Amino acid sequence: MRILVGYGSKRGGTAEIADIIARTLAARGFQVDLHPASEIESVDGYDAVVVGGALYMSRWHRDARRFVKRHTQALRARPVWLFSSGPLDDSATWNDVPPVDQVQRLMARIGAQGHITFGGRLLPDAKGFIASKMASSLAGDWRDPRIIRAWAEGMADALRAFERTPTRAAEDSPTWN
Repeated sequence: MRILVGYGSKRGGTAEIADIIARTLAARGFQVDLHPASEIESVDGYDAVVVGGALYMSRWHRDARRFVKRHTQALRARPVWLFSSGPLDDSATWNDVPPVDQVQRLMARIGAQGHITFGGRLLPDAKGFIASKMASSLAGDWRDPRIIRAWAEGMADALRAFERTPTRAAEDSPTWN
C-alpha cells in the first residue's frame, strides 16, 4: 500500500511532525512518500493520504488548504487523515483539541477518516514581527513524538484492516464516503 504524506509548514515544526508520521508508517511496511503540499501535483497512485498543516491565528496553513481544495475529488476516493499543529502549550498533550472550523469544513468536503491536533513549536529566535514578539513569551516545543507515533500506528492498523478485507479487488478504488 502506498501512502502520501503532505504538509504545509512555515517554520519547519509541522514538516518534522509529518516526517515522524511518514517514518512510522514506513516502519510498518507501507511505501510512503513525504512532500510539501505545495509541491504535490497529483495523488494518483496513492492508496491513502495524510495531510498536515500548521495553525496560525486559528487558520490552517495555506498550502495544506489549497492542496485539499485542489484534489478534493481524488481525496474523496481514498482514505485521508488530517492533522494540525500549533497550540503553544501542552493542551494538545492532555486534551483532544478539535479541528478549527476551516479544517472541519475541509474534512467534511473530502470525508476525512480523522483529525488530530498536535502541540506546536516556536523557536526563541523566530523571525518576523509577530513571531518574534510571541517567541519572547511563548517559545518552546510542545510536540510529543510518542503521541505522533501512536496516531500514525492507529492509521496503520486501520489501513492494514482495509487490506485484509476480502471483498476488495486489487484494482478497485475504495469508496470511503
